[in-house]
Amino acid sequence: MRRREFGAGVAVTAAAMIAASCTPPGEDDDNGGDGGAGSVLNIGWNEAFRSMNTETTNGNAVSNSIITYMMNDNFGYYDDQLEVQPGALGTIEQVSEDPLQIKYTFADDATWSDGTPVDAADIVLQWAGISSNFNTEEEGDVEDERDDEGELEDLSEGSVFFDAASPGAALITDFPEISEDRKEVTFTYSRNFADWDVELGFGADGVGVPAHITGKLALGEEDPEAAKQAVLDAIENEDNAALSEIANAWNTGFNFTSMPEDTDLIVHNGPYKMVDFVEGQYLTLEREENYSGPTEVGVDQITVRINGDPMASVQAIENGELDMIQPQATADVLSAAEAIDGVTVDGGEGATYEHFDLTFDNGGPFDPETYGGDEETAKLVRQAFLKTLPREQILETIIQPLNPDATLRSSFTMAPGSPMYDPIVAGNGMDEEFPGSDPDAARALLEEAGVESPAVRVLYDDTNERRVQQFTLIKEQAEAAGFEIIDEGDVNWGSRSGDGTYDGFLFGWQATSTGVTSSDANYRSGQQNNYGGYSNEEVDELFDELQVELDEDRQLEILTEVEKHLVDDAFGVVLFQHPQLTIYRDRVENVSNTTVSPTMFWNYWEWQVS
Repeated sequence: MRRREFGAGVAVTAAAMIAASCTPPGEDDDNGGDGGAGSVLNIGWNEAFRSMNTETTNGNAVSNSIITYMMNDNFGYYDDQLEVQPGALGTIEQVSEDPLQIKYTFADDATWSDGTPVDAADIVLQWAGISSNFNTEEEGDVEDERDDEGELEDLSEGSVFFDAASPGAALITDFPEISEDRKEVTFTYSRNFADWDVELGFGADGVGVPAHITGKLALGEEDPEAAKQAVLDAIENEDNAALSEIANAWNTGFNFTSMPEDTDLIVHNGPYKMVDFVEGQYLTLEREENYSGPTEVGVDQITVRINGDPMASVQAIENGELDMIQPQATADVLSAAEAIDGVTVDGGEGATYEHFDLTFDNGGPFDPETYGGDEETAKLVRQAFLKTLPREQILETIIQPLNPDATLRSSFTMAPGSPMYDPIVAGNGMDEEFPGSDPDAARALLEEAGVESPAVRVLYDDTNERRVQQFTLIKEQAEAAGFEIIDEGDVNWGSRSGDGTYDGFLFGWQATSTGVTSSDANYRSGQQNNYGGYSNEEVDELFDELQVELDEDRQLEILTEVEKHLVDDAFGVVLFQHPQLTIYRDRVENVSNTTVSPTMFWNYWEWQVS
């Protein structure tokens, strides 16, 4: 799975925060100290929280997952070496290879904050929600039901659409076996699945939103046990009337942008609870005194303050208003941070990679329908445009001043340094086909296609300085080759993902998993993250094979074949792995990073302040 990375995309400045009437907790005191009673940590982030459900299209954002990760336990997570570690929620066991059966056993003390046990009902709801197996509507059928922010409106009675998709969960087609006390649940996959250990109950998603709260919101069941059973019954019996209400509640019922009046929405099972949330300003977590699990946290209160301006965040570090930040990395930010006494600056490559994708199905310049269904003409125009993208120039002028050792990223599926990266790059043809801007070659392809001055609408975050710089370079080179570039820069670019109002999309994906199937949803036909409407039956079949392939050599061959198709079809190009700066005051101990979401939050329980 990939999470959208929003960079410096929030139009909230330091001045606006200072002028606001509400003061974030911890700002006016001595920030606690001693890592004990009353200890406070202030963290800066660049986008506001908006959903407790991190698995929907709207909720799938890092700004949500960093909060839910601290509020909920899980069955496993990645450490800073990208090794899977067991989580506090219970254990996972493969009990059969043929058929593949995976057993989840919940810890006896796993409890939601309202006293309700965490059990099979919760993870079964998660499976139903992300598998797409219970949907009666297709993704394309519901796009008109989204509001301007991309949030799905409630569908009509009897229509079922869970706004998420995971090809691995889709392989579980039978209702699972559940123990009498619901503390054990065994899922049977219809065929082998390589990444079963990170499919359900993992990382920031945990087991998802609580089933008993979902049942209460959707079906009006006040009693937690009755609500859970109602959810389980609806799933087992494929009761579309009930599932329609459950899906509506699951999709949007846990969305909010300030402290909700309904405290059911912030029921959690982890060591932190949400106690305050002021829209666009800050969100505060405190140690949950009723937490019954094994995770011992070192800080009593964590306030995440929202600021989309990287330099303002550095200034807040210098002023002592913030303790930790992970802002967009620029040479100016690095220089300013390194000049501050008592501050540590950790650099390196982050979990996010930059890429430019094209849209295949919107009646635009890259859609065959624009040319009467002529696939070859549309492909020539796509190839021509991609040949204008100044990959090397972007790297040299924007990224290497910050990290002289930075290189182009040339794989859609693997990060530089991973074992499969070099052989995939050697075989996918990206560097050979689209090495950097070549206006002459682009013009020749347009002439061959018989297309003059095609207009290309480019969507990007126009509040993000680095993306503005990239867009400027892209526009200059593309127009030199004969394209007309239309600036669709938009601070709300995330809510426009896949809506067909643009032809090219410049943004970043942040990895949440190292699994070989994690890119499936980006490139498979009709999947959640395939915003450009790309469809190739051979790619779909390769992903089908990848899901069940356990041999690493064959996995490498499959991914190389997938990427060769993406390059040959002119899907888009990958630009670079984002440089990452973690900046923190010396009073904070045990700060560490991992190159998948949730980055520096992965070991939040080890943080100490002095």
